Amino acid sequence: MDRPADASRILESTDIGSQKDRVVTEEEWLQKWEMGNTGFHKEQGHPLLQKYLDVLLSGRSGLRIFFPLCGKAVEMKWLADMGHTVVGVEVSEQALKEFFSEHSLPYCEEPVPEISGAKKLQSTSGNISLYCCSIYDLSSSIVGKFDGVWDRGALVAVNPCDRQRYVSLMITLMEKNSSYLLVTVSYDPNKHKGPPFYVPESEIKSLFRDCCEIKCLQKVDDFSEKHRQWGLDYFLEVLYILKFVA
Repeated sequence: MDRPADASRILESTDIGSQKDRVVTEEEWLQKWEMGNTGFHKEQGHPLLQKYLDVLLSGRSGLRIFFPLCGKAVEMKWLADMGHTVVGVEVSEQALKEFFSEHSLPYCEEPVPEISGAKKLQSTSGNISLYCCSIYDLSSSIVGKFDGVWDRGALVAVNPCDRQRYVSLMITLMEKNSSYLLVTVSYDPNKHKGPPFYVPESEIKSLFRDCCEIKCLQKVDDFSEKHRQWGLDYFLEVLYILKFVA
């Protein structure tokens, strides 16, 4: 297998290739959950969140933490068990119900009056609230503002044409002095159409630099047989911390 000796040294391209016109519909995401085509879900949680949790929390307790496009991320229960309040949003009701079922968490459902057809699934303990709707239907008047965000699999799943819209929304949901842990992926976008989509560092800076400090914390070689089958010869996960300054 021809792979770079040190994938972490690969220079990132600013060209996202043909991906800029790629659109994945809501129906396609729902079908992935229905068919069990959810290789993006990590059963044991994400090691980068475990490693850099202190960077996200900054010594604070009782935070409100947002999980955009949350799926059934196990880290939601992990953080709730630490005493934080977790809010997520996901279009797949199946994913949300599987989250509660797999963790044996009782919950109740209620409509969201401001969003037609939306539901909120909330743990009976009240510390996990998951909205079943499009993320673009949310606003701070509905979900409040957040002290922290764990964005793994969200920005890289958003259609490239919608990135500015997504980031503009996320900025409105952030408290001053909040922290945003962001995981992107790096690979040759001319060899794979996505998702997950390639988001170059230059674009992260362009999207967020007006409102926060941005630092790349780590690049991890995450190449696997799946990526080889996609036609790739390298695949990195790239972790950033974004600090929303007062």
